[in-house]
Amino acid sequence: MLFSQPTSDQAIALAGVFHCAELVDKLAHNGYVSELQLGQAMTALLNQNPQSVMDLYGDLDNVELGMTSLRAAIEQDTKTTTNVMRYVIGIMYLARKLTSDKKRLTDIGEGIEIAGRQAEVFTPMHDNVVANIASLYSNTISTLPSRIKVRGNPLYLKQTAVAQRTRCLLFSGIRSAFLWHQLGGKRRHLLWQRKLFISVMPEK
Repeated sequence: MLFSQPTSDQAIALAGVFHCAELVDKLAHNGYVSELQLGQAMTALLNQNPQSVMDLYGDLDNVELGMTSLRAAIEQDTKTTTNVMRYVIGIMYLARKLTSDKKRLTDIGEGIEIAGRQAEVFTPMHDNVVANIASLYSNTISTLPSRIKVRGNPLYLKQTAVAQRTRCLLFSGIRSAFLWHQLGGKRRHLLWQRKLFISVMPEK
């Protein structure tokens, strides 16, 4: 059986998943990610109609952390932590579940559209926008049978702001995973075509 070869766009989308997973891990352990990193993740999430993959992410620099993490995972380097891989697997699973859930997809689309209009008035990382996206995540993604359990420092995880930002980052990761599926990304690309996948990953 002939398999379609992985593409550069698929690699970038998957790097977007790893990028958000890395940020979730950082936030859970340190209680902090930069406003720039949060803003880039939120901007990608709120962009429902990108003209291209790079239109979604803006620049490869914006998913550099994810590129490094993805490459390490494919090469089985220990730089990608167990927690990050758990988040990636959970994000990919939830995105796959959403592809056949029209009701949730409609609710998510409408909620993101509202948050997008709000972000135009404020900024994508404004507290009100973050709170609304986090609430949308709780009302849609968190009601799926499987949930992602975030591990880290309890001192930070109990803080409302950290919990809200965590949900937003997971949501943004799901956005990238959904794009990966739309672009024809398959598990077999990582299981059987690792070398090819590495070869199509864009270089800065």
